Amino acid sequence: MKQQQQATGGSAVVSNNEARSRYELQQDGEVAAIAQYEVQGDRVCFTHTEVDQRYEGQGLGSKLAAFALDDVKRRGMKALPQCKFIASYIARHEKEYGDLVVS
Repeated sequence: MKQQQQATGGSAVVSNNEARSRYELQQDGEVAAIAQYEVQGDRVCFTHTEVDQRYEGQGLGSKLAAFALDDVKRRGMKALPQCKFIASYIARHEKEYGDLVVS
């Protein structure tokens, strides 16, 4: 099932593409950023995050990370941030997402 939400600002749309095991952020109809994951029981293991170089510096990676972590929280799961980007996002937003992290 594909969950999606309009991200704040612009024409960015963020979704959970479960068939491809990744969260996607589309900007102007193109996939601009992805966060790959693996579901391991009650954990979502984030393995790789990538922002297309054409869209870097616009805060899209942060929008994607927030959506993904909010979705993990909404589903009652935990996050295992093996990806450096997701791990650093959580560290910068410890108050909102620190309780999601498992090792």
